[in-house]
Amino acid sequence: MKKMRKKSFPLARLLGVVGRGGNRNAKLGVALLCVLFCLGQLPSPGTGHVFISGGLQAQAAVAEEPDFQLYAKSAVLMDADSGRVLYEKEGSTHMPNASTTKIMTAILTIESGKMEETATVSAYAASQPKVRLGMGDQDTFLIKDLLYSLMLESHNDSAVVIAEHIGGSVEGFAAMMNEKAKEIGCTDTYFITPNGLDAQDETGVHGTTARDLALMLRYCLKNETFLEITRTASYSFSNGDGSRQYSCNNHNAFLSMMEGALTGKTGFTGNAGYCYVGALRQGDRTFVVALLACGWPNNKSYKWSDTRKLMEYGLEQYQYEEVFEHDRELAAIPVEGAKPKEWKLYQETFVQPRIADAQLLVLKKESEQITVVYDVPETLTAPLTAGTQIGTASYFLEEQCIGTYPVTAPDSVERMEENWYFQYILQNFFIT
Repeated sequence: MKKMRKKSFPLARLLGVVGRGGNRNAKLGVALLCVLFCLGQLPSPGTGHVFISGGLQAQAAVAEEPDFQLYAKSAVLMDADSGRVLYEKEGSTHMPNASTTKIMTAILTIESGKMEETATVSAYAASQPKVRLGMGDQDTFLIKDLLYSLMLESHNDSAVVIAEHIGGSVEGFAAMMNEKAKEIGCTDTYFITPNGLDAQDETGVHGTTARDLALMLRYCLKNETFLEITRTASYSFSNGDGSRQYSCNNHNAFLSMMEGALTGKTGFTGNAGYCYVGALRQGDRTFVVALLACGWPNNKSYKWSDTRKLMEYGLEQYQYEEVFEHDRELAAIPVEGAKPKEWKLYQETFVQPRIADAQLLVLKKESEQITVVYDVPETLTAPLTAGTQIGTASYFLEEQCIGTYPVTAPDSVERMEENWYFQYILQNFFIT
């Protein structure tokens, strides 16, 4: 239903008409002034934008701390679909991350398209410390085979062979790793080695944050080859000339620990302690857990305990919810300078804002608040074309914007030209 209200007549425009139209126009103008004098004037509405807020929860959310404690010094639970951090403990603190680094080495190698190529082992690669495959200088291997060695047994020499073949050198490959980390959205990651061994140079210390590490695995989850390799229970292969046979077994205990376990990578060095990053999918929910500095010998099992706690917390607390306000209607907006319909002088023209309909599924806790902010103008100006965007509807989960949708004008509105006043006078006062 359109809202009606009086609107002030633009006297300045009328006076300009009187001054330009000659004797006949002057008479018409005076006649119209008389009519307007009798009808009176009302002030015009102001201009600008209004922000209309709505919420799916009447009460503000209260921060809830999980009723558990973690061994890890740094930890993150992340929603893999959105990248939103659901829980963190020192999640943005840069730390050494040991062999969890190898998820970056693996995904870069897979994306390089060189998995079927053969690489030659350098003396440097063969000299890497344990854990290692035990290859010899000038041995040759299929890159694909070395990826299984890398991800199932975490062999340090395999990582270096891959890096030298893909990147031309360890330094060249490290540059690729750091560039990829930035592309993924990591903000505090610096890699020096492809295997995660403790390292430091003039730029910084090899390491990442729990948040960045979770983002890396989230990215890897999109790659089916990565998932296939990291989920393989065992794998056998030989060197290039077939003189030696190798067998690798998957040491990721999480794969058999929880229903829906997808993938993961362990790690340990003296500086990093025990580290882990893993992912789980149940139904439509996928979670990533990243742990850094989760105990030192003899506390190898701490990472499994922390991983289970965080995954169970995610499964218990977070569900998908449809939050789009499908039935929301906004107040009609007056259009200034619009051509009146049906020759009604004081008929104000309105448009009814149309909100683009959508589906917005959000993973959230029951206590978390959804707020919708509608940014629409107080007035519009003619002419106006149907479908023109006039505002936005922005959805916020707590303080994070999770979606913005256009608000449009559904109808076209013509602009009122000056000759309309003369036509109005002729029709209403001089035509019998």
